[in-house]
Amino acid sequence: MVRRRRRWRRPRGATEVAAAGAVALAAAVVFFQAAEAGARAAARHWPVLAGLSGVAIAGAAVWWVRRRAAGRARAERLAALRLSLAGIDGLGDQEFEFALRDLPVRDGWSARKAGQQGDQAADVIGQHTALGRIVLQAKHTKVGAKVGSQVMYQVKGTAGPAHGADIAVVVTNGSFTRDAKAWGDKHAVHWVDRDRLRLWAENGVALHDLLRLPARASRRGLGRPAA
Repeated sequence: MVRRRRRWRRPRGATEVAAAGAVALAAAVVFFQAAEAGARAAARHWPVLAGLSGVAIAGAAVWWVRRRAAGRARAERLAALRLSLAGIDGLGDQEFEFALRDLPVRDGWSARKAGQQGDQAADVIGQHTALGRIVLQAKHTKVGAKVGSQVMYQVKGTAGPAHGADIAVVVTNGSFTRDAKAWGDKHAVHWVDRDRLRLWAENGVALHDLLRLPARASRRGLGRPAA
């Protein structure tokens, strides 16, 4: 059986209007009595309330100061960040991705680690005011191993369409095959091999200087989806 929804209607007749007015008056009296009681309680206990407010304000101030200090300390650490190739070779895959997150931050980008299962060839995603959005694909490997063209194809296919990137970069502590480098140069997929990684991580050359990245407005597209 379908239940009908009850609808409110306006009072009709003098009796219903008077009843509605009485209910409204009673509600107003209760409200003002409660407000008056609350004001009297606050007046009696204002030292306690003031103390609690002071503690809350002081706690918030301490939290804010500590957060700012931690942020400055992290910025100072990253500004001086240098990672040796020997140290990078000893990292695990996840640690390598975190290193590739911190290095762009040192260079003036905002960056976050994104690599996980189903990451669609994006281990780090960063943003720069003038240069745009960047996707980094990390390939930590044994020294002497080479990254092939297949990785370049995958990054090219997802950097723009899946992540909205202006710039795609594959980074390895090893090297790239000749075909991979040639294909990347032709199709705007940048590569950072062992020699370039030394300049970036160990010598402190900024990534955008290392790769000679142009401003976003003058860059070839990566097949980004329409806005």
